[in-house]
Parts: sequence; structure tokens; C-alpha cells
Amino acid sequence: MSLSAGPEVVIWDTTYACPLRCSHCYSESGRRPTRQLRLPDMLRVTDALISLGPRVVALSGGEPLVVPGVFEVAERLRRAGVKTSVNTSGWVMSRSVAERLADAFDEVVVSLDGATAATHDRIRGRAGSFARAMAALGKLDDVARRRRTEGARRLRFGIDCVVIRSNIGQLERFASDIAPRFPELHTLAFNAAVPEGLASRPEFCRNELLDHARIVHLTSEEQLRRLRELAPPTVTVFTTDNFNLVMNPQRVAQRVDTQVMQVEPDGAVRGIPAYEGTVGNLLDVPARELWKRALARLEDPFVVETLSAVHTVEEWAEAVRKMDRHFASPEDRARLDRRTVRLDPPEFLTTVK
Repeated sequence: MSLSAGPEVVIWDTTYACPLRCSHCYSESGRRPTRQLRLPDMLRVTDALISLGPRVVALSGGEPLVVPGVFEVAERLRRAGVKTSVNTSGWVMSRSVAERLADAFDEVVVSLDGATAATHDRIRGRAGSFARAMAALGKLDDVARRRRTEGARRLRFGIDCVVIRSNIGQLERFASDIAPRFPELHTLAFNAAVPEGLASRPEFCRNELLDHARIVHLTSEEQLRRLRELAPPTVTVFTTDNFNLVMNPQRVAQRVDTQVMQVEPDGAVRGIPAYEGTVGNLLDVPARELWKRALARLEDPFVVETLSAVHTVEEWAEAVRKMDRHFASPEDRARLDRRTVRLDPPEFLTTVK
């Protein structure tokens, strides 16, 4: 596939509605208008994405499982031969939802950012979120086991941990204590936090974003081997520094990294994933034209100068702040101005039911 043909992976943030208030939230979900579409327009966006021929469309948010029509979207994508995945906090998981997920998606990923309730709930900003995530994993495990024994379509599900300084000391507990609780678990992923959205705040970068030494340790062969030894042999464990999301123009041109398109809830396409600024909306502009505009943005002199200079996570965080200011709309700049520059304190936890 040539660069002009289309993205390999599409990340569609289907809503900014979310029951949680994560300190590192890439999309500021739960703190801004939801911007989610009604089903007819969601299906129009779906058809536009299918026309690009992506290998995978990942539905995210916010919390995608609160979006009416998310299953219809997934089923439409799968009928077109596109692999589907969904990322969820597990907050609204029920047995019936787990069954529908198994029917509609190729992969279900549950976010878990702590091996203990104290750590996870503080990072996720809501008391009880760890218990909900674990319960969701239990429901997925039950459905997966039943389907396997009955010879039905298999349910593949995994755990995703966004690694920051607050939880990096718990990774071995994920492998040795959490993963064995779910015999049908397929993947256990440890992904270094990206300096995007709220995780790009200077205070967050100083206190929580992994520095170079910690990222090197996270992604080292020694660390990966240790985590794999501790996890059940049926679980695939991997770690990543997420540096492909820097979107270095030279690496993109050489196709070193996967070609990714990021879509906002209302169908707007970001010029470059992980950075503010859109190039048009799939409801108004042909999808292939938007992909061409996204590729053209990577050739913008400001982008080339800013992103080509990124070699460390600290430089990346600074580049994100520059890029966001440069390309954001006036409305988005006002939102950036409203961001708190401090970390949410422990008392930020809410017990709202």
C-alpha cells in the first residue's frame, strides 16, 4: 500500500463522554462536550472510513460503550472486511454487553492503570473504577470460556496499561497477580504514556511522564522477558514506548511506522494523530481528500522542523505543546487555556454512583 492509498489503522474517538476523569486523558473526555454523532451520521463516517481500506478501525473515546450505535458501526466495518477493536474502561460492562462485544469486535481491550485499587482509582479519577474494570474482565473471561467450549466465535480480549511513574513499580504485579485471574486473557500491554491532551501539561510531564531512563527500562529485553516469565504462558505480553506517535515526517515518508488516521467524535479528521488541529470532516469532504490533506500537513515546514527535532520524551512533550498551539482552532485554543497546570490531588476522587 502506498502512502496515498490510505491509512492502515484508524482510531475513532467516538465520544468525549466518559464516567472517569483520568489524569492523563489524551482527549480530555468527561470535561468537554461529547460531540458524538447520531447513528445515521456515524454510519456515513463508517462508510467513508471503509472507502480508505484500513486494516483496523479502533473505536475509542471517551467511553465508546455509552455510544448508541457503536455495535452497528462495528458490524458494518466487519462486514466490509475491516478488523475492529474497542477500548473501554469497563465501567458500563454487563454480561449482555460482553456477549455483544464478542459478536461485533475482533478484539476488546480493557484499560487498567494499576494493579491495586488505590493506584488505578487515583489515576482514573473515580473511586470504584478498579473494581468495575476487574468485574468487566471477569465477564469477558466468562463469555470467552463459554464460547471456546461451545466452538462458537472466539472472544479475544486484553488489558492495556498506560505506564506512568505512579504505576511503573506495579508492572510485575500485573503479570503475576492480575493476568492469572482471567484464564482466557489474550494480551497484556504496557504502553508508555504519550504527552497528548492532559498528559502534555508541563506539571504532568515533570511528575508522571516517564523519562528516557524509565522508557529504556520499560522496553528493554530484560524487562519484557521478566514480565513474560511471570505471566501465564497463554498471555502475550508486550511493551512499547509509543514513539511511533511522534509522527516524525522522515519516518512516515519511509514507512517505518504504521500509517494512522485519528477521527474525532463528530467525524473531523486530525491533521496528525496525537496533535490538535483538523483538516476537515468526513461528513463534508471525501475521505481520500482528507487523507491527502493529512499527508500534506506532514510536509508543512513548521511540522518538519518541530517533529524532526524530537529525540526524547521531554522534547516530544514540548513539541506537542507547540504543535497544539499552532494548529488548534480558536475554540480548541480556549480549551487549552482552561487546562489545569497541576495534577489532580487524591481528593479529586469522586464517589458519584
